[in-house]
Amino acid sequence: MNALNKKKLVIAIDGPAGAGKSTIASHLARKLGYINLESGAMYRALGLKALETGTAIEDGNSLLTLAEASRIELIAAPEGNRVLLDGRDVSQRIRERDVTDAASRVSTHPPVRTWMVEHQRAMGAKGGVIMEGRDIGTVVFPNAEVKIFLDADQSVRAGRRIVQHNAQNDPQHAGRLVADLAERDRRDSTREASPLKAAADAVHIDSTGLNIDEVTAAVERVVEERMRNL
Repeated sequence: MNALNKKKLVIAIDGPAGAGKSTIASHLARKLGYINLESGAMYRALGLKALETGTAIEDGNSLLTLAEASRIELIAAPEGNRVLLDGRDVSQRIRERDVTDAASRVSTHPPVRTWMVEHQRAMGAKGGVIMEGRDIGTVVFPNAEVKIFLDADQSVRAGRRIVQHNAQNDPQHAGRLVADLAERDRRDSTREASPLKAAADAVHIDSTGLNIDEVTAAVERVVEERMRNL
């Protein structure tokens, strides 16, 4: 992918939970020497702070005030981004179930999303970034040179989450994960602010029957083709 060094692109990867967005974005960022801007990690960090401070997750204005008083940083590292919240490394904590749920609920508030979008755009203004989420190609970076919508059947995505959380032999935990993913899909597709949908000019990739290497290769082909046509 040497041709990609000619210009620093903005690459937007959207899709539902469990589609493989984070894995692909992290891989491409390392391969291209780009910054991986994780929108989900930013919402998770704010969700964590809301939990820690007792801020009502249903109150968008209070969450906006909390966000404005927060410092959320993404630091590139060989093993993936480190996430700092007010200078504290919360990379592991934000992946836990209570924070995942809080982040999904925090993200439904228009004032919070507006604040996040402003900061994400500033972070990606110079290009050389890969950003994954649910509204990157439609709202955050509508002029991104590369837009990909990564999807998979809900049952396949749920199965990936079960494996990710080592819940194969724990039916109760696995059931919660399946229910959580279904609820996240519902919230993401029906929320008032920036609902999950593919940009009109996004390339759709269905990863249902693909392994991670095949998905990665498909995404790389899209990026290479777009770079050749710029």
